[in-house]
Amino acid sequence: MSKQKKVAVVAIGGNSLIKSKQHQTVQDQYKATQETAIHLVDMIEEGWDIAIGHGNGPQVGFILRRSEIAHKVEGMHELPLDVCGADSQGAIGYALQQNIQNELKKRGINKPAATVITQVRVDPNDPAFQKPAKPIGTFMEVKEAEKRKEELGWNVVEDAGRGWRRVVASPLPVEIMELEAIKTLIDSGTVTITVGGGGIPVIETDQGVEGTAAVIDKDFASAFLANEINADMLLISTAVEKVSLNFGKPDQVELDQLTVAEAKKYLEEGTHFAKGSMEPKIKAIVQFLEQGGKEALITNPENISRALKGKTGTRIVP
Repeated sequence: MSKQKKVAVVAIGGNSLIKSKQHQTVQDQYKATQETAIHLVDMIEEGWDIAIGHGNGPQVGFILRRSEIAHKVEGMHELPLDVCGADSQGAIGYALQQNIQNELKKRGINKPAATVITQVRVDPNDPAFQKPAKPIGTFMEVKEAEKRKEELGWNVVEDAGRGWRRVVASPLPVEIMELEAIKTLIDSGTVTITVGGGGIPVIETDQGVEGTAAVIDKDFASAFLANEINADMLLISTAVEKVSLNFGKPDQVELDQLTVAEAKKYLEEGTHFAKGSMEPKIKAIVQFLEQGGKEALITNPENISRALKGKTGTRIVP
């Protein structure tokens, strides 16, 4: 990467594009993306070049649901999970790049934005394939979850008090297949949307690579990307302004700064960060910093600009 540029990888949650149960349509998600684009362009205006990773859990859930209904009602072929990942990368990438392009134009900034449909290679012997644990798709009531387990052989779990969800394997990223193209885009100053939903999981075969039914955690994929492109910062944008200890309890404490050693200690204690939400973010950041990353930041979209100035958010340092 060229030295004078500051490069950040920004990871956005798939849930952050859906404000509530009443706001799930494509138009609603587009509006939410419009707001996020304002905060991302603030970053660009402050001199950052950015690569954007995003979640796609709820969106893949909707794609799968449509596929199931179309199969039941019309006998249409069902969509494999890797193809749902590719579909969601395209659609979310489209919303992000269009909104970012519009916002850049509004501010008179001449900068392109592009989405890379990204494949991420995983190891078929990753232990995650033995223990599916990654929640995907929409939240379900317990009855619905039991029915799907019965009829479709799904693995289902109760997720962080928010309802029941399907779980699949979540292997670790080993290689970003389009890395050279991504580097070229970032080097040229293009706002690059990549590793959407953690990337489309592929495995190496004698014939080349092929898709596999799994979900790579988007925070781990974004951290992996940040290391691969030697980014100056990993910024994880989520639903909270700061990371807290004892989240949601009377003795909740908000954190302004964390070191890797402190983060690991809190992870080991196992009571502070929710499994399906904050825990993977902290783990991904620890990995990024241990692999040579300089600093990381966690905050919500509307506070990105203030957090970069050190006014809020949780900064994690080596």
